Parts: sequence; C-alpha cells; structure tokens
Amino acid sequence: MTTGRAEAFSDGVFAVAITLLIIDVKATGRGTLAQQLLHSWPHYLAYVVSFLTIGIMWMNHHTILAHVARVDRPLLVLNLLLLMGVVAIPFPTALVAEHLQHEGAIAAAVTYGLVMIAISLGFDGLWIYVATHAPALGAALPPETLRASIPGFTGGLIAYVVGTAIAFLSPLAAVIIFGALAVYYLFEHLPSPGSEAGPDPADG
Repeated sequence: MTTGRAEAFSDGVFAVAITLLIIDVKATGRGTLAQQLLHSWPHYLAYVVSFLTIGIMWMNHHTILAHVARVDRPLLVLNLLLLMGVVAIPFPTALVAEHLQHEGAIAAAVTYGLVMIAISLGFDGLWIYVATHAPALGAALPPETLRASIPGFTGGLIAYVVGTAIAFLSPLAAVIIFGALAVYYLFEHLPSPGSEAGPDPADG
C-alpha cells in the first residue's frame, strides 16, 4: 500500500485532536469577566502546550512517512497505536486546565505525562521500524543514515519520563517541561527525505 491513505487517515486524526483542544478553553472563577479571564490561565497554558505538541507531532509524522514509498501491515499497526495516543491528548489537557490550581493537580499532570510517554513510545516505534526496514518500505535514504538519527529522535522519551516524575513535586513545572519538549521536537531531528539522494539522471 502507498503512504497516501495512511497519511490521509492520520491527518484526519491529528486535525480532530487539535480542534478539540479549544472546547475546554473557558473563563472560570468568580468576579468580573476580566478577573475570570485572568483566573483561567491554566486553560491557556494547557491549550498552548497541547496545540504545539500536536502540531509538531503532525509535522514529524509527515516527515517519517515521507521517507517511505509504501507501508506494510506492521507499520500500519504501529501508526494506529500512535494515533490512539494522539487523539487522547484533549483528555489530559482538560484535566490540567481544570485542576492545575486545585486539588488533583498532581494526578492531572501525571496523567498528561503518561499520555505523552505513550505517544513518545509510539513515535519511537514507528521511526525505528522505518529505519530498520528501509529497503522493504522503499526508503530513498540508506538504512545506516536513518538509524543514525534514532538516538536524537527517541531521546525525548527520557525527558517525558523525567517530567512525569517531576509532576509529583510540581505539576506546573512538569507542564512547562512538556511544553519545552514540544519546542525540542520543533527542530529537525530526522534526516530530510532525499537529503542524500543520488544525482538526478536528468542532470547528466
């Protein structure tokens, strides 16, 4: 199967997940509207962190599939498991937005971190499979080039685990770490498809 259908389905899941985030952004608390808006800063923080996270995940997902010309059944299964985590992001986002200033902040931040760990495992599994099955999937780059990027791309998993552990001490610090990890993955940690492609025959 070509990558087109897998990308189209995945894009739909990413679009739904990122759109659902805005539903839980609301003014809360007492007092004037201005006071309620100021009181609702956890909603804005959770929204920004999750929006950036999903958006950057979508960018990296596109880069991963751009490396291959076709997908097989194991790759589709790994992609499906990854998407199961992505579509769950609005749930812990709402928990953080509602409870970051109240009792339950630790549970909310830990839940967020656990979802991020699951998604990180999904991304790592997807990329490792692509890197180790490059010829069968029609990858343009040599397998050794793809495998060389595995440590940098998968390193975020450790940071998500650390951030989740920190949530037991400071939920706010954990959420900030999760946001910083989104910025980390904003920068390119995967080789560009075709970056080491041979000369174009038309140039000869």
